[in-house]
Amino acid sequence: MPPESIRAHFALTLRAGADLRLRVLESGLENLLRATEAVSSSLRRGGKLLLFGNGGSAADAQHIATEFVCRFKHTREPLPALSLTTDTSALTAIGNDYGFDQIFARQLLALGSPADIVIAISTSGASPNVLAGARVARRIGMRTIGFAGGDGGRLARLVEIPVVVPSKDTALVQECHITLGHLLCAGVEMLLKAAKHAKPAAHRHKAGFAT
Repeated sequence: MPPESIRAHFALTLRAGADLRLRVLESGLENLLRATEAVSSSLRRGGKLLLFGNGGSAADAQHIATEFVCRFKHTREPLPALSLTTDTSALTAIGNDYGFDQIFARQLLALGSPADIVIAISTSGASPNVLAGARVARRIGMRTIGFAGGDGGRLARLVEIPVVVPSKDTALVQECHITLGHLLCAGVEMLLKAAKHAKPAAHRHKAGFAT
């Protein structure tokens, strides 16, 4: 059996993660709801969701995008979401020719449109390439969501909707970020399903039928 110190560390970390989720419930729920409505609205208008981040946040961007494109809780039509962390040719070419700070900004200039929405992910809220991407997204006219940690850093002040996990522990912040991503997917699925069911009723009412 592992030493008792490892058991104590595991217990302490699990409690810290649970406590942090409760803090996010208190401080971040309203902005998460705003983010859910913003993503749903963008997708209903024909826009797409673009996500980006570094390291573990890059993995989170890919994970969340996949939940939209494939499915999360319900079988449904695929939703357009794209992680900007997966094209190694684009990442290395842009990094080599323009600098690592431009790897997301350059892709957004090529792929983004005003109808789209971005989720910029940075546990510190200070990653230069994530900040550069958020700035370009705003310049294009896209709506912007930021998943950050600590006090949110510059990212929280730059984006329209910051969702901040109030911790400086990178691992715990990343655990909460993927939880937030899952909640976002579930919420968007529920909103889109409700909108789909509401359309026939609205049509009948407009046509003069009783509802």
